[in-house]
Amino acid sequence: MDKDWMHMPNRFTSREYAEGIKQLLTMAKAHAPGSTTFRCLCKRCCNNIFLPITQVEDHLFTIGIDPSYTHWIFHGEDESWIANSSDSDENIDNESQNNVDDMDELLEDIRAGAFMEHDYFEQGTTSQPTMSERQSKNFEQLLDDVRCPLYPHCEKFSKLSFIVKLLHIKTIGGWTIKSFNMVLQLLKSAFPDIQLPNTYHEARRLEHGLGFSYVKIDACPNDCMLFWKDDADKETCSKCNESRWVSSRRKKGKIPQKVCRYFPLKPRLQRLFMSKNIAKSMRWHKEERVDDHSTLRHPADSKMWRQFDKDYRWFAKDARNVRLGLASDGFNPFNNMSKPYSIWPMILVPYNLPPWLCMKDPYLILSLLIPGPKAPGNDIDVYLQPLVNELKELWKEGIDTYDASKLENFQLHAALSWTINDFPAYANLSGWSTKGNMACPVCNVDTYSKWLKHGRKHCYMGHRRFLPFMHAWRKKKAAFNRSEDHRLPPPDLVGHDILHQLEQVGNTEFGKGSRKRKRTPSELNWTKRSIFFHLPYWSTLLLRHNLDVMHIEKNICDNVLGTLMDIEGKTKDTANSRRDLMELGLRKELHLQPSANGCVSVADRKISGMKSHDCHVFMQRLLPVAIGGFLPSDIRLALTELSSFFKALCARTLTLDILKRLQDDIAIILCKLEMIFPPAFFDIMVHLAIHLPREAYLAGPVQYRWMYPFERYLGKFKRYVRNKARPEGSIAQAYVHVECLSFCSLYIHDVESIHNREERNRDIDKGVDQSKHFPIFSQKVRPLGSPSSNRLDKTLFAKARWYVLNNCAEISQYIDEHYMKVKEISSENVDR
Repeated sequence: MDKDWMHMPNRFTSREYAEGIKQLLTMAKAHAPGSTTFRCLCKRCCNNIFLPITQVEDHLFTIGIDPSYTHWIFHGEDESWIANSSDSDENIDNESQNNVDDMDELLEDIRAGAFMEHDYFEQGTTSQPTMSERQSKNFEQLLDDVRCPLYPHCEKFSKLSFIVKLLHIKTIGGWTIKSFNMVLQLLKSAFPDIQLPNTYHEARRLEHGLGFSYVKIDACPNDCMLFWKDDADKETCSKCNESRWVSSRRKKGKIPQKVCRYFPLKPRLQRLFMSKNIAKSMRWHKEERVDDHSTLRHPADSKMWRQFDKDYRWFAKDARNVRLGLASDGFNPFNNMSKPYSIWPMILVPYNLPPWLCMKDPYLILSLLIPGPKAPGNDIDVYLQPLVNELKELWKEGIDTYDASKLENFQLHAALSWTINDFPAYANLSGWSTKGNMACPVCNVDTYSKWLKHGRKHCYMGHRRFLPFMHAWRKKKAAFNRSEDHRLPPPDLVGHDILHQLEQVGNTEFGKGSRKRKRTPSELNWTKRSIFFHLPYWSTLLLRHNLDVMHIEKNICDNVLGTLMDIEGKTKDTANSRRDLMELGLRKELHLQPSANGCVSVADRKISGMKSHDCHVFMQRLLPVAIGGFLPSDIRLALTELSSFFKALCARTLTLDILKRLQDDIAIILCKLEMIFPPAFFDIMVHLAIHLPREAYLAGPVQYRWMYPFERYLGKFKRYVRNKARPEGSIAQAYVHVECLSFCSLYIHDVESIHNREERNRDIDKGVDQSKHFPIFSQKVRPLGSPSSNRLDKTLFAKARWYVLNNCAEISQYIDEHYMKVKEISSENVDR
């Protein structure tokens, strides 16, 4: 057979390569008829691993055939032909021999994907080279590096593969730039012929050559506008006339006062389809997900996902079209609360991926970095313009993308499903103010609130309207507000209802320097028309902004714990709360009584330092235990039911029956709490619990829509800050560097990376020889304390023996045979 096709430069489009693979696999099947696995002859497996024929074929196309394997003795080639073959066939490329990495594959995939940032994001002068020119120049240099051996006659490493591994070890090990430069100088001194860059910054040319970068967009220091697109050449803000530049006498160019950093979304979505395994996982929600219509395990099981598929069938037709969630929160990069500074990143999560991947760090996409020192507040829409503009393009036109799993190009589209944020950020992104008498965005104009004269705040009670219409508590007066309550729950507002309300909202002036106008009564609690309504599908979504279960649970825990323990500053049972009860004429037994002895002083009680996850554990696990035996039965029962509610709501798997029960339970629980706690207890966060089961029904389990994974992700950004004078620049540079290395780690195999790292909770011990032990005994354990020996009693030993025998796959066939014999004997006895 002619074997020139083995050295074809582009195997994805070469017809000769495809025909050669077909003939080779046909010969292998004929050589071993009936066999289910064959030796894989790709460059990675090198005939050392047996795989199904379909996986062998995939490897030959995605990884490439091993060019050193010219005599196919394992796949049916006649040995007599080998003896007569010419010596010229044994001349192989030294660069490909013993190569354990796929840097050439990386560059070929980059070239095939052709994802580079677009020139229209550039805001420099025409004298500067364009983005594509710089990338093209760096890319050609990378091609030279992958062909260049690390040193003369080196067959294991190319210059590029060694640099990638060295940068990867630096990131994993937390080396400083100085230590990395010292290692480079040591290697160059010890091996004069080695081909290495001189400094860390030269080594980072890799990122620009592969298209990993971001765009700097100057902004008005008062958040009025971006110097972007048509305004890119302006010197001053068109609204507040503030100068774009820092007044300085330096002659080396102008320095902008404020810079927003944007990370283009299109190339980052394209990279999700460059890896065969990840590209296949992007179709999991349609091709592999278990769909039983009554169980919610993933957002794809939710009503909102299904409704979106019905409304936009063309989008749902291709499972590769991406559904995104947008999370946002501010953080202080200095870990010093005495120095106020707030940076706001915008993080995107692709929900196409399966549950075990979509919320992991490598798949979270940073799209925007809004600079400090002040939070953008309601002006956040100014900074969201590049992202929304790109989302509109991805919805309408899409972008041509290469799918490595199917070896084809397709038009990729994307849609934003919802936002994830805490309640103050909810107001910034949605445009509905979360303060005042209509603070609840779900109840909207039907929010029930009361102003507490002495507590100087609003309380949100009246939860009897969520009870069944004929419930007995609707007629109870003394236990609630001295009146019956026969109101219906507030209606669920749909898109056209919201648009009708937004028609009453006047023009919004953005910027810290603009004068804020007073809202008219017809505007309700709307402060602006959110920029997300520029997306064609946004108004049709059943859920646009998520209520964050993490912060709601924490605030309720703080209220309960602070009130029960009378913690100063956190308790809701204060003198002013009792005065408000007197003012409202409720629960006379709790009214303040004058005392001749004056005030009683007791020792201070205080709990501090509880984080969100601490409250999560306390609320669901410890609260029922902590209050047992210390509180009256009615209070203990109500708080225990509240704990059980959050425990059931936060389960990884939900059913429609459970959600219906939770919706009924939370209304009863809040009514019980109204009969126990003072009105000051019922702030807006306590009220929001009534809407959580509905949102779970619309959007799926809460672990895909709360802030826990994003709060942890922001912790990484804090560690990225090395230059405290420029924290945003440090974060952006470090993020792009880690993003590039995470992508490159898909193509390296002998260095620990985020993709091949062993899981902390792995149950199977790799060190156990499977040929000597049954798999049931290969579980990895983590012993605690000093060892001790103990003999099992007969009953416990019999149970352990029964468990082993019933869970050992190796002897299951003997058990089945024994069962069949017993069954036959029993049948014979019955016949007799």
